[in-house]
Amino acid sequence: MEFKSTRDKSCCRICSRIGHQSLHNSVDEALLLKRKAEEVQFELNGRCIYLVGMMGSGKSTVGKILAEVLGYSYFDSDSLVEQAVGMPSVAQIFKVHSEAFFRDSESSVLRDLSSMHRLVVATGGGAVIRPVNWRYMKKGLSIMLDVPLDALAKRIAQVGTASRPLLDQPSADPYTAAFTKLSLLAEQRGDAYANADVRVSLEELAAKKGHDDVSQLTPTDIAVEALQKIKNFVTEHSMASGPFDDL
Repeated sequence: MEFKSTRDKSCCRICSRIGHQSLHNSVDEALLLKRKAEEVQFELNGRCIYLVGMMGSGKSTVGKILAEVLGYSYFDSDSLVEQAVGMPSVAQIFKVHSEAFFRDSESSVLRDLSSMHRLVVATGGGAVIRPVNWRYMKKGLSIMLDVPLDALAKRIAQVGTASRPLLDQPSADPYTAAFTKLSLLAEQRGDAYANADVRVSLEELAAKKGHDDVSQLTPTDIAVEALQKIKNFVTEHSMASGPFDDL
């Protein structure tokens, strides 16, 4: 009985240390995120931020973090299209109408958003394929989240493809099906993604932090890196002047 009591006390001490360390790390991350946001807010001058990247790259998760820390409003362009069309999902819009119909609606949403300020917008994976959408997004600042295809395929295979009409196809091996289709989409859209003002490579970020896999990165890690990249970009391009004076 005494051994059990000693072991329990030891476990409590270990758990307490782990909990304290986790809390300490969370506080450090939050403070770093806040400081990075403060460093770029003036230079952004209220301009919108558009997140682009392949499906499953984390645009929505990172976008919500950026919006909160910058004091911006957050929107998901796919959700806005669903609301405008009156359908519950992009997959259903594709099925009932067509991909072309969805793309037209998507462009209309981005056009409307481009006239606003202080927004973080998570775009759909294919929003980059239409040049007109870039005309709208270039009124703000665009950030590409670059995630290795194998990591994307693993994420999508875990959650399923029912909500992703370009990937939803019968297959005995969801990972292989997702990876094959993602590889094709990446090849088709590579040049379009290169139009983004800022690129956040999760592979490079993981290596910088000493991680073996991008899955070890937290959304906050990615948001902090995005803010640093934004700071570098606005400093190099003097975005607080010139076309920003119309605000």
